[in-house]
Amino acid sequence: MPLPILSLGRRTTAVLVLALLAVSAQATAQGPASTASATLTREAAQIKKLIEQKFDGVRVSSVVKSPYGSLYEVMFDDQLVYTDAKVSYVLVGNLYDTATKKNMTDAKMRELSRVDFDSLPLELAMKKVKGNGSRRLAVFSDADCPFCARLETELKNIDNVTIYTFLYPIDQLHPDAARKSRMIWCAPDKLKAWDAFFASGALPQNNGDCDTPLAATRDLGQKLKVNATPTMVFADGSVIPGALPAQRLEAEIANGELQAARLAAAKKK
Repeated sequence: MPLPILSLGRRTTAVLVLALLAVSAQATAQGPASTASATLTREAAQIKKLIEQKFDGVRVSSVVKSPYGSLYEVMFDDQLVYTDAKVSYVLVGNLYDTATKKNMTDAKMRELSRVDFDSLPLELAMKKVKGNGSRRLAVFSDADCPFCARLETELKNIDNVTIYTFLYPIDQLHPDAARKSRMIWCAPDKLKAWDAFFASGALPQNNGDCDTPLAATRDLGQKLKVNATPTMVFADGSVIPGALPAQRLEAEIANGELQAARLAAAKKK
């Protein structure tokens, strides 16, 4: 559930940030280094308790000491917030590194939402190999989603990748997408039918009454908290919703492969 905090003006938000950082700096100056680990453990437990007490219905999944002074990153549901050790203030929003202009909140959320690509049930997806197919990309896609159509256009400019497309119709937005997805899956050539549909709107000549993985992909998407289409999963397990332009898409695929290799190497150590 969203954290029940009132929306604040820019000036008020700035005051809160300064106050939070002041508390953070004060906490940094306290406590001997030899007891830092034990203190962090106690503080994390206390922060979890205080957050859940102060905000009814919130269930904290993790509390991690951030690299920014003495701020703590608190995660619950799909939300990441920042607080001090006493939960005197809670900051909701994006935290930027002023030196690199990097959105640190977005980077952390991508890290926390990472999934194990190798654990994906790829047999439930349509598989398209482009070029040498050496790189991997999984996409949750809705047949009637205009942003999915845009992504399909951008993917035409990407080579040397194997794309696994999970049919993921969102009934609330596109009530006819499930029927179309069943017809596409039941076609003799699923990929050809998928491409033809996005090219011209043509559907294969069948009743869509074969066995399909739609129920299983719905459960998978809910488990992975996929709530928008298209949603992409890259080789390193990072998850990004939305239709990216080809240049950005190429960069994300390349970075996903690089990070996946680093993660695999780290596991071997």
